[in-house]
Amino acid sequence: MIDLTITQALEKLKKREISATELTRAYLDRIEKFGKDLNCYITVTPERALADAAAADARYATDSALALDGLPIGMKDLFATRGIRTTAASRMLENFIPEYESTISQKFIDSGTVLLGKTNLDEFAMGTFSKTSYFGAPVNPWQMEKRLTAGGSSGGATSAIASGLAIGGTGTDTGGSIRFPASITGLVGMKPTYGICSRWGCVAFASSLDTPGPIARTVDDAAALLAVMAGHDPKESTSARAEDINVSATVPALVPKTLRIGVIKEFADVEISADMKKAFDARITDLKSMGAEIVEVSIPNILDALAAYYIIAPAEASSNLARYDGMKYGLRVDGTDLIDTYKKTRAAGFGDEVKRRMIIGTAVLSSESYDVYFMQAARVRRMIADSFRDAFEKCDLILCPSASGTALPLDSDLSPLEYYALDLFTVAMNLAGVPACSVPAGMAENGLPLGLQVVGPRFADMRVLGLAKLIETAAALDNRPTKIMGK
Repeated sequence: MIDLTITQALEKLKKREISATELTRAYLDRIEKFGKDLNCYITVTPERALADAAAADARYATDSALALDGLPIGMKDLFATRGIRTTAASRMLENFIPEYESTISQKFIDSGTVLLGKTNLDEFAMGTFSKTSYFGAPVNPWQMEKRLTAGGSSGGATSAIASGLAIGGTGTDTGGSIRFPASITGLVGMKPTYGICSRWGCVAFASSLDTPGPIARTVDDAAALLAVMAGHDPKESTSARAEDINVSATVPALVPKTLRIGVIKEFADVEISADMKKAFDARITDLKSMGAEIVEVSIPNILDALAAYYIIAPAEASSNLARYDGMKYGLRVDGTDLIDTYKKTRAAGFGDEVKRRMIIGTAVLSSESYDVYFMQAARVRRMIADSFRDAFEKCDLILCPSASGTALPLDSDLSPLEYYALDLFTVAMNLAGVPACSVPAGMAENGLPLGLQVVGPRFADMRVLGLAKLIETAAALDNRPTKIMGK
């Protein structure tokens, strides 16, 4: 049963060929068998899952099934879940149990999904390998013996879904945290237009960049999840207007002969692996053979996006994480006085990478640096957004790599700057607020998956998924790790 896609599982559930309880037990058995080795869950909720499944079966029995009834999913441990530990993979929130439900997790409850548990991530979503997690890094199920990264920050979700420990799940993408891990685990990862999926109840990293989105095995599955996640939320100040949000569980069938596909000029000289170039060229050839027009577009400041991002994101993080002081919730380490308590709590509660980014953020927001760094980064951000807008006057969608290559070993000896550089292909889309989807597009010589990224104008999320499906069909990959799936 764990080989079923979301669309296949829903069909079988509706026809009563399988029950939600049977499906859920199959996934719980997988978690019991592989969960420890993969470390993809921080908290597993078997009792809650079986209760959710039983409720779904009752609805199927009365022909009152909900949109995603009975589907066992993983929820990134950044979304608050009432009565269930929500840690953000940090010691600071190790034992935090919210008394409220995030908008996204509530939407999944309302759609009938089964909560298997909370998936692992980089601490406060700050990282590329999920190595900064207080609970240890999740493992990529491809070539498990090599202990490769599942990516970050949504590495727990991609590890779980790729290995059959969840049928789908949620992630958040601040600078590539859905798309990069999806690319290196052979999954579809969608960063929607900023604002169409509510951030309310999601632990904040960088509020102007954080974007919840779906992770799944197929484009159709991602669309089914996105249709549930999207929508205006009056509780969330940056939520998009309802009239601007146009999503559907059905991926549109694009006509290739009507499409102009943009290739970013400035990425031409960026070093990528030979395998990634081969996959990119192959998919471009496929699109040409279908009748699509390939055009070169320019995003002049796109190579400056990385620098701008690593000023803006840490600045927002330093502000957002100021609330963790040991006073109201989370970790508290008592000191000799109030200030000493603040210092000891934050020193003990935050990991090195989170501290590094908060220090950077505090520095660029200082009176001496604000104009020189933060405002300059804000100007670059504006220019990048304008450049994307101009580019979409010349093309309908853009295609580019999601990453420079395949998954690296978890023990890779990279400097912080080298880790940051892995976000080169993804951060600009967050700065511009445009939708982008990573889709499996090829296999490298080393047997690992490669992903390409489809980018579209704001609110063109379904068009992005439409091109992603064309690429998915053309690539025709078996994107499930052979060893762990028993093939």
